[in-house]
Amino acid sequence: MLWITFAWGSCFLAISIGLKDAPPLWFAALRALMAGGALLLAAGLRREPTPRGIRAWILITVMGIVNVAVAFGAMFGGLAGLSTGTASVLANAQPLLIVLPAWWIYKERLSARTLAAMGTGFAGLLAVALPSGTGTGAWLSLTAALAITAGTLISRQLKADILPVIAWHFVIGGAALALTAGLTEGAPAINWSPEFIGILLYVSLVGTAAAFLGWFTEVRHCRLDAVSAWTFLVPVFGILLSMVVLGERQNAWSLAGMVLVLVSMLVLVLPRRQAFLQRAENCCGQ
Repeated sequence: MLWITFAWGSCFLAISIGLKDAPPLWFAALRALMAGGALLLAAGLRREPTPRGIRAWILITVMGIVNVAVAFGAMFGGLAGLSTGTASVLANAQPLLIVLPAWWIYKERLSARTLAAMGTGFAGLLAVALPSGTGTGAWLSLTAALAITAGTLISRQLKADILPVIAWHFVIGGAALALTAGLTEGAPAINWSPEFIGILLYVSLVGTAAAFLGWFTEVRHCRLDAVSAWTFLVPVFGILLSMVVLGERQNAWSLAGMVLVLVSMLVLVLPRRQAFLQRAENCCGQ
């Protein structure tokens, strides 16, 4: 989870730089299609079986539209209208959004501490989003967080091998993004500079193909609230990198909201760690 969250956090910096050379939707489409192609190649080399059954392909298609087309499109649009640090906070509100669905669908029990953390995090999101105004990149970033949460929940329903599932959902979502980009942005006006090519390769292969494969593997084996809480590190990395590399500065409301969000996310993950340590102590005592 440490390298996954660093990869995602650094992607916000890389994308904000790459948007100087490519329109948002075409950039997002290229990211998804290159990641899907790389994972399909890996699945072929490993001779992974192609998913079978109408239900599996319906879920993969829905997951591609939600987790890729909607999430990536909103994420890139949010970065175009916000600072890198603020966008990384809002687009990674998944730990706060996934708790109630995880309780309702998968019967993962909620504690009073979890509910308090959710309330604190929601207040932080409002503090970050409201100063930016409605109809801006803030709401696009929150839409990205909602879409990624939905995609995570859908992935739990798929029983096929994870590698081809993730590959095909990127291809389907990337194709939908390319179609949308063609209709709204026209022909791709991209400056294929060495810098942009390097950024595209990084966000596609490292920040998308490798990181999302690791993420969805963890999602299948862990409690959703526990594994999602680790993503509080994504905005930490995003904010630090944007301040160091881009020289971005945050206003008082945004900083206060970010602190509240990070504290709430930290509270969500700490009980799991304490329970783990308690079980370890009990085992050692026996």
